[in-house]
Amino acid sequence: MLKRRRLPVPRVTPAQREILEQWVRRPTSAQALALRARIVLRLGEGHSSAGVARQLRIHIQTVSKWRERFVAQGVDGLLDEPRPGQPRKISDAQVEAVLTRTLESKPAAATHWSTRSMAQASGLNQTAVSRIWRAFALQPHRTESFKLSRDPLFIDKVRDIVGLYLNPPERALVLCVDEKSQIQALERTAPLLPMRPGQAQRRAHDYLRHGTTRLFAALDTKTGKVIGAMHRRHRSAEFRKFLDTIEDNVHPELDVHLIMDNYATHKTSTIQRWLLKRPRFHVHFTPTAASWLNLVERWFAALTEKQIRRGSFRSTKELETAIRIFLDHHNTQPKPFVWTKSADAILDSIARYCRRINDSGH
Repeated sequence: MLKRRRLPVPRVTPAQREILEQWVRRPTSAQALALRARIVLRLGEGHSSAGVARQLRIHIQTVSKWRERFVAQGVDGLLDEPRPGQPRKISDAQVEAVLTRTLESKPAAATHWSTRSMAQASGLNQTAVSRIWRAFALQPHRTESFKLSRDPLFIDKVRDIVGLYLNPPERALVLCVDEKSQIQALERTAPLLPMRPGQAQRRAHDYLRHGTTRLFAALDTKTGKVIGAMHRRHRSAEFRKFLDTIEDNVHPELDVHLIMDNYATHKTSTIQRWLLKRPRFHVHFTPTAASWLNLVERWFAALTEKQIRRGSFRSTKELETAIRIFLDHHNTQPKPFVWTKSADAILDSIARYCRRINDSGH
């Protein structure tokens, strides 16, 4: 009976071990290279090829291949061999220089780099700069905005509202209430040109204004249904009428928790008297400049995207009819927006962001 010959344990020097461990730890290492480093490190610890294959869940032939490459060539044997084709012309130093300049500097007389300005500054061609930026997910032409709330009760309000979303009270209705104001009835000066294969829908840039309307909405966080009402003005009188509409549409035995922002019409004496007469209504104000906590804003975004933005309305009445159609269609098959992030996760995320902007040096 033939015995399987046990291969000798690869000898890994301290210098080689340091390189291999660096490949394993470095987050930017290719996964294939990190796997090869793990194979050699385990073999160097005395594990058999079959044992390493089981630990790393790979084929034993893969272990044997990189064992032989390491024994023959050392750590260089774990690197990918040169592939056929035109040799690489851009060095790692040039790539690093482009990345450093993109992230840490600005061009003269401009706020951000373009592929052309970076190509001129770095001595590379525009295509090379574009490929480097794509490889590292850099988009200097794009920018995003943010706003941090300065509400002194921000933490308490976040915990209160998120608590209603994640753990709503029993025998109660949680409604997200807000107004979408200044919805303009815009009519395009020319008919829309419909979409065709290879060509998007086209519309005239110019438009005619035909007045504005305002939508008051209350989103049921449990069912996704929306109570809506249209008014031409935005005062506490109109908001009180909308509260009457909510009261008429809610079962009298249920408590009602209203989540709304700090708009002035929500805090007038008229509204306060209305609420005092109805103790089953409980108001929860969102923090100042934190409307993203109100789920009805997400429904407003869907209304704008699907029904208003690309529409052409010859009158305010026509606009209001389109909004009511969208509202009725939504309520036939409502789907709730599911809140998943806890208050602690939100506050931790904001804390990390504050540390970043405080350490930015600006």
